[in-house]
Amino acid sequence: MRILMLTQFYPPLIGGEERHVRNLSIELAARGHEVVVATLWQAGLEKFEEDQGVRVYRIQGSMQRLNSLFKSDRRHAPPFADPETMLALRRLIIKERPQIVHAHNWLLHSFTPIKKWSKARLVVTIHDCSLVCAMQQFVYQGSECSGPALKKCLTCATETYGTAKGVPIALSLRTSGSLARQTVDMFLPVSKAVAQANQLARYNVPHQVIPNFIPDDANIQFDDAHPLLEQLPADGYLLFVGAIGRDKGAGVLLRAYAEMQSEVPLVLIGVPEAGFSVPVPPNARVLQSWPHAAVMSAWRRCGIALIPSICLDACPTVAMEAMAAGQVIVGSRIGGLPDIVVDGETGLLVPPGDTAALNAALQRLFADAPLRERMGKMAKERVAEFQASKVIPRIERVYQELLQPGQGAQPVATGDPLAV
Repeated sequence: MRILMLTQFYPPLIGGEERHVRNLSIELAARGHEVVVATLWQAGLEKFEEDQGVRVYRIQGSMQRLNSLFKSDRRHAPPFADPETMLALRRLIIKERPQIVHAHNWLLHSFTPIKKWSKARLVVTIHDCSLVCAMQQFVYQGSECSGPALKKCLTCATETYGTAKGVPIALSLRTSGSLARQTVDMFLPVSKAVAQANQLARYNVPHQVIPNFIPDDANIQFDDAHPLLEQLPADGYLLFVGAIGRDKGAGVLLRAYAEMQSEVPLVLIGVPEAGFSVPVPPNARVLQSWPHAAVMSAWRRCGIALIPSICLDACPTVAMEAMAAGQVIVGSRIGGLPDIVVDGETGLLVPPGDTAALNAALQRLFADAPLRERMGKMAKERVAEFQASKVIPRIERVYQELLQPGQGAQPVATGDPLAV
């Protein structure tokens, strides 16, 4: 099959979504498909390159040329059709003739107006709440949002982007989201929570829950000799990996750990977010900017993996990576975590933001080494269902079914995200 991936960012810009798109593209190319990626050009990057059998085109949009619109170097796609981006995609489609276009974020909206002309089938992996939420995180005034409404959405968007940008973003997203629901042949939300937040069942649109994935055991890279590992305490520490900020629960974790006064060291690996300031308790340390293979080795050395998110964490790959290293998880019962962690079997889930419940879960595991060992073993067994060899064939089947003559996309009832 000829597949065109649409993603606003692609490595060397790194994040969970970027790593997912790259890994998926490379895996599909290795399985014999012809894979092309269209992504937004960023300063200093080549307009074209080949990445392990994947052709990567970096295109420009009209919005990216307006310096005043962006606060950082990452110039994201708008939630509406960008004329220059749409023209670049049209040229690329003429050149590459994709049968499947697989979009991953707001770059989708620059393709939907030309989807019928392209004659390609359109698949969209939903990694967050970007179909209905200008913030993409489904949070309203510090708590989980109950659902989109015009007044609420305008408030959130203007508080974050300012009135001049927030109002157009919120209003255009309502229009472009409606067009996407009419145009997309199959939505692939990465968890049941993402499907619910984006209201896919409400609008009766075709969808299947297909989670993120990690490499098979043989392809997971560890770097046990990396010099950064010397910064770690003795094996058995508590480990948090991710953006050190409010949404990922770093503040809750640091406060809970301070209350525990535990002798077990706490390690946080990640970059502190701007404006985030919570005192780091004694016996805790923050380590920044580690390469992925070194992080995997850090998972293997820790005693308990911590994922205390307080936002809708769509399908945290970090949980899968910790489980692949044989670690028991203590995490929040929110977002996609309940799809990954079986409470009481592969880890313990607690209400998000509840420091007392987080402390109680940790104390339970501290006091029961056989339980930790048993849960870690079960975690490693369960995570095999989230590996590439199990997940990617499910995505291929979606492509194949959409390309069959006369096969229109039909709504799919979704239950277990691992169900075939």
